[in-house]
Amino acid sequence: MKLGYVILFVPDVAATASFYEKAFGLKRRFEPESGQYIEMDTGGTALGFTSEAFVRKGGMEFSPLDAKGKPPAIEIALIADDVAAAVTHAVKAGAVVVKQPELKPWGQTVAVVRDLNGALVELCTKMS
Repeated sequence: MKLGYVILFVPDVAATASFYEKAFGLKRRFEPESGQYIEMDTGGTALGFTSEAFVRKGGMEFSPLDAKGKPPAIEIALIADDVAAAVTHAVKAGAVVVKQPELKPWGQTVAVVRDLNGALVELCTKMS
């Protein structure tokens, strides 16, 4: 097996995709006419956003993201050459800093922000 997609259930698919374009420089890879799903090109694994209403209509229950509450116990990690610059850019687009860039003992620089829906996004350098 290999990881093909990470999909977030969000209240506004278009707004979330636009945020990820502005905050992280991602491009849309797939966007059906229904507007219920947008997929971002992140390299080998796609990041998708699907409508909470669409998921509920399909009969699946879940705890929705909450921008003001505690974040979920999962994060999306995006690799950046310059983590501090990536954080600054993301914050200008509306991200909220959770952890400022920090050099970890294993040599990786890591920061964490929250997106417009409250999801955690790690911005980090590539592991060597």
